[in-house]
Parts: sequence; C-alpha cells; structure tokens
Amino acid sequence: MFELNEVLARDSIFVGSLPLSDVRLINDSQFPWLILVPRRDNVSEIYQLHLDDRQQLMAESCQVAEIMAEIFAPDKLNIAVIGNKVRQLHFHHIARYASDALWPEPVWGKLPAKPYASEQLANLLQKLQQKLPLEQ
Repeated sequence: MFELNEVLARDSIFVGSLPLSDVRLINDSQFPWLILVPRRDNVSEIYQLHLDDRQQLMAESCQVAEIMAEIFAPDKLNIAVIGNKVRQLHFHHIARYASDALWPEPVWGKLPAKPYASEQLANLLQKLQQKLPLEQ
C-alpha cells in the first residue's frame, strides 16, 4: 500500500490526485513549488516505473508545468527529480523569477521556508484545484 514519505507530508500540502500522482504544494511562499508524487511503492527513480507509468508521469508533469506557467507566469520553470535526501520518487516543479531571492541559484536548502498565510494558501489551492485535471 502506498505511503507518503514523512518529510514530504510535513513540508507540503495536498492539492489533489491525478491518475498516477498526488499533487502537493511545498509550504514555502517564497517560491511557487509543486511536487508530483507517483502513488507507487518502493520507487525512487523514474526508470523503476513501468513504461505506462513513466509516460503518465511525463504527461502529468507537462500538465502541471503548463498550469504553473499560466497561473504564475514565471521567468523559468525548474523541473527536477533529485531525491538525495528523500528517496521516495517525487518530481519538483518550481516557478522561478529573475527577481527571486536566490536567482539564478537552485532553491534547495538555501533559505528557511516561509509558510503560506492561511488566506493566501486557500486562494492558491482554489486556483490550482480549478485548473488541474484532478480526479474526483
């Protein structure tokens, strides 16, 4: 049975489910940042997924990227699978701006997270849930 890594659970907020992956918002208001977490056990790398799941993950990643581009209008989207600290497969999608505090450097481990204010979070979740093709 699929179980979400405790670090991912602690650091992110559930947005909704796509056919393969859960969409989660990293709770850091400095960077619009979504992760896709395929609901598959014991997988840390994309190549470990079955071919159909790999293709589905890429389709979901493109959907998330398109919606992030529409909502956030970033200068660049950083899309990556790293997993050095959290082994469970998760696919980062981070909207970046030339004006952000870390541009052009990576965001990982550089600044402490600034959680979303409750109203800001509610508004963002509503926008994302309206745009993403989430399962009901």
